Amino acid sequence: MNAVLAVRQYVSKMIEDSGPGMKVLLMDRETTGAVSVVYTQSEILQREVYLFERLDSPNREPMKHLKAICFLRPTKENVELLVQELRRPKYSIYFIYFSNVISKSDVKALAEADEQEVVAEVQEFYGDYIAVNPHVFSLNLLGCCRGRSWDPAQLTRTTQGLTALLLSLKKCPMIRYQLSSEPAKRLAECVKWTYQAMVHELLGINNNRIDLSRVPGISKDLREVVLSAENDEFYANNMYLNFAEIGTNIKNLMEDFQRRKPKEQQKLESIADMKAFVENYPQFKKMSGTVSKHVTVVGELSRLVAERNLLEVSEVEQELACQSDHSSALQSVRRLLQSPRVSELDAARLVMLYALRYERHGSSGLPALLEELRARGGTDRYRKLVSAVVEYGGKRVRGSDLFSPKDAVAITKQFLKGLKGIENVYTQHQPLLQETLDQLIKGKLKDSQYPYLGPNTLRDRPQDIIVFLIGGATYEEALAVFNLNRSNPGVRIVLGGTTIHNTRR
Repeated sequence: MNAVLAVRQYVSKMIEDSGPGMKVLLMDRETTGAVSVVYTQSEILQREVYLFERLDSPNREPMKHLKAICFLRPTKENVELLVQELRRPKYSIYFIYFSNVISKSDVKALAEADEQEVVAEVQEFYGDYIAVNPHVFSLNLLGCCRGRSWDPAQLTRTTQGLTALLLSLKKCPMIRYQLSSEPAKRLAECVKWTYQAMVHELLGINNNRIDLSRVPGISKDLREVVLSAENDEFYANNMYLNFAEIGTNIKNLMEDFQRRKPKEQQKLESIADMKAFVENYPQFKKMSGTVSKHVTVVGELSRLVAERNLLEVSEVEQELACQSDHSSALQSVRRLLQSPRVSELDAARLVMLYALRYERHGSSGLPALLEELRARGGTDRYRKLVSAVVEYGGKRVRGSDLFSPKDAVAITKQFLKGLKGIENVYTQHQPLLQETLDQLIKGKLKDSQYPYLGPNTLRDRPQDIIVFLIGGATYEEALAVFNLNRSNPGVRIVLGGTTIHNTRR
């Protein structure tokens, strides 16, 4: 149940099957993303793949000394481009791999175009998804639904991606779906017929890459960085820790370096101190480029947290999600809506949470909050988004309780010991997915809320679980899955979604 390993094995098999000799890897936009998150360019270069090209690139030069490994989605456009390629081949021999099922008519069209007999083989390798982590995958689809109904093209693509995951993991599952979700039922039926948090929130992650080009004073080599648990030991060890713990771990690593260089002692009491240290000691930067990358990322996160007053915003979000004091919550939201430091997007998110929690409260202040939101931005854009969120996920349409009040839990500020300027980001709230999966693992998930598709039911507790979120998953939910995998020996869970969201998405 390792999504990264499944796609890596497909890529390795392609390279092995093509035999010795210099090779070009010919891909499309989506397969380029799928390969880039599981294999580094240097790793592939060591396997005699010296060139990476897009099939739709118009300016590729003929290189008859190269073998071509083609890894492509089986789309109409790709088949047409491949037919043109085979009629005038640019490479000596072609090994063609489709990331999903290819129709017999398309295979026939390719065969007819191969007049020079340059195709060595055609196979289906089901790497038709982005393997973000071993237990997390995405289809990188945005806007998969129109209101509460599927966009037909997106339903087809989602079915193909989920089917590919099941085939790559060699799973023929029993399917359960959320009864209150018509899109979930539609997807379940389609798959049955065919067989299948903080960095992202503030900076955005696209195929494990972060764009830092807008960071003030950023150096050229750090304008774009890659965060991959497969190739970055520090990231692998810290990706599920909170902001404060990461700051502590970076500080400890730097102090360890200083102990080995006693003449260069320097106080490291803040993120700014760390950034100055990295810039002033090139030997440290050379020894650990990985850590300098993370100091830059954490430094930018720290700047944005302060600039957007996110610690106070986060505290109120936790209060909305986990407590039941309506009067206090309403006062807190109003106070932040009047703060010039709180961005329009963050203000809208607070009102959305308030609306989901207190839409039917007898003393609901939602109309006044919506008016304040309109006054801040001068448009109705975010007011409409609040209405859309309630229409999609309000109490009327929810299949289960979204909120689990914890009145007895007091929120306390935790200051990071030994590192000034950082407070612990509150993590009191747990996503609904954690409770749903916990019930599933214990065999207590109600059939009335999550029915089986078809007559068969699972008598024993499940061991391998694939959960797919239509509309998109989040890294908070990925953390919940990570923790459930760790705390339930013998249970393996993989999380997927049509995309991976942050608030802006």
